Amino acid sequence: MRYQIKGEPFPVVVCSLEANEAVNCQKGAMAWMSPNMNMSTNAGGGVGKMFSRAFSGESIFQNVYTAQGGPGEIAFASSVPGSILPFEISPNRSIVAQKSAYLAASTGVNMSIFFQKRFGAGFFGGEGFIMQQFTGSGTAFLEFDGSIVEYQLAAGQSILIDTGYLAAMDATCTMSIESISGIGNALFGGEGFFNTKVNGPGHVWLQTMPINSLASSLAPFIVSK
Repeated sequence: MRYQIKGEPFPVVVCSLEANEAVNCQKGAMAWMSPNMNMSTNAGGGVGKMFSRAFSGESIFQNVYTAQGGPGEIAFASSVPGSILPFEISPNRSIVAQKSAYLAASTGVNMSIFFQKRFGAGFFGGEGFIMQQFTGSGTAFLEFDGSIVEYQLAAGQSILIDTGYLAAMDATCTMSIESISGIGNALFGGEGFFNTKVNGPGHVWLQTMPINSLASSLAPFIVSK
């Protein structure tokens, strides 16, 4: 599979498939395609994986598109203004991403739920108890909010992240929480009581405009009737 990502901040990934090659995607992700792309909808691995997708914020069913009779083309569009990033998944590298990050993937990639091992990181860190983990072999296309800034953390190195700004990280990274020092800072600083702390080693992807922050910014300008 070959692909091009175009059009940020309203991105789309255009995938070129060889004959009989297939790609999976989240419900509603397809934007356009060549006429020879055949769609099928299935549970993608049975009841267990259906519930795994539901808990991680995705549809319980997945769509599979296959190029029939020759090469085909299909495009998947992001559901929010932001970025689409390709991740090369292998037995030696898996990725943990925010809930609802999954857009599309080659058929060798598996998505499962990732539970925060530490209660505090899930409850207070703002990233939720459940995230998405991608394993197997192939390319996964994940969608994020706003632009992406990347950091490579060495062993023993860490970064503090405000609620919602963690987009993805290597599965080798771990998460914890760190409280805001000073009651005045916590109450009046506007940053909440806790930050998410991501510890290396591994790569970290941060998003610049979490969708909840965008909604909060727009709320004063929306007049309810």
